[in-house]
Amino acid sequence: MAKFLRRSFKKKKGHEQEELEVHLVRYKPDAIDALCRSTKFNRREIQMMYRGFKQKCPNGIVSETMFKDIYAQFFPQGDASQYAHYVFNTFDRHHCGSINFKEFVIGLSLLSRGSMEEKLEWAFSLYDINSDGFITRDEMLDIVSSIYKLLGRYTDPAIDKNTATDHMERVFQKLDLNKDGVVTLDEFMETCLGDETITKSMTLLDTVMFQV
Repeated sequence: MAKFLRRSFKKKKGHEQEELEVHLVRYKPDAIDALCRSTKFNRREIQMMYRGFKQKCPNGIVSETMFKDIYAQFFPQGDASQYAHYVFNTFDRHHCGSINFKEFVIGLSLLSRGSMEEKLEWAFSLYDINSDGFITRDEMLDIVSSIYKLLGRYTDPAIDKNTATDHMERVFQKLDLNKDGVVTLDEFMETCLGDETITKSMTLLDTVMFQV
């Protein structure tokens, strides 16, 4: 996702930047300064991102279908649709079926420049599919399965019918510290922050990929 936006960035001359700023203010959810305060991007970065966003999304929103198409471009070897659906839901804060520029930039800021804790909180929200504050085995299996589908033929170990289930069970046992059958945010954070493999993966990827 970050690559998609960066490929759309192009330098602009002064009068074009002024025109873009007018469009941003007119666009509102937020003016440029407000977006700078709510993200970790500066004014010029937001200006460039908005230009790329409008080029790809002239109507000002990203639908789930478009979001899936973007992911498919970067993972042509697998099926990205299911994983993209779950990521889309973490960006779509109001659950309206589309992402506006503000939601898009806030999500991108968190994934690319957020602290380790912020990235892990996002990862927890990804796995907590129904947003009830707990991760269940079924939810983790859904996400792990979608990651295997995303990676396609590049998965290691190679996929068979038990691979995703076995992987999920190993991870779940590691995270469920009190063995009550669900994983809380506190358990998730404590385990992940204490695992060097996971923390390293969070500095390299836009999401958490458990390798255990």
